Amino acid sequence: MKIKGFIDINQSLEIVVALFNNPKYLKEYQDGFIRKELISGEEGAVGTISKMYYEQGSGEMELTETITQNQLPHSFEAFFHHEHMDNTMKCRFIELGEKETRYEYEYEYVRINWIMPRLMAILFPSMFRKPVEKWLRQFKEFAERQ
Repeated sequence: MKIKGFIDINQSLEIVVALFNNPKYLKEYQDGFIRKELISGEEGAVGTISKMYYEQGSGEMELTETITQNQLPHSFEAFFHHEHMDNTMKCRFIELGEKETRYEYEYEYVRINWIMPRLMAILFPSMFRKPVEKWLRQFKEFAERQ
């Protein structure tokens, strides 16, 4: 299942990419974000592996991020692994003007091995799309306040 779209941000490409690329800002726009820990590699380099932790119900959800491409300020790609699903993320940043940047995104769920999320993806794909769109709107609002 793929989720694609874009959002235009009233901020310079330089500022948008700097905010996107700094993990200390994830809590500003990703609900439930707790922390990101570097496991191996150099921050931002292709092949770098990090653990990301999110609040989920009464516990934590853990994702493993592997950077698969980093050509910032223009594009960034990563692979995310969770015990029940894997997905890829592709982001492109396009300068539309001095103070306007288009953030294009594509998320693809490449493995869902738990029955409930698999059924939800088939029957209610918006349950996967809506959180992505919400985080992008929150990122836009955060970036525009800078």
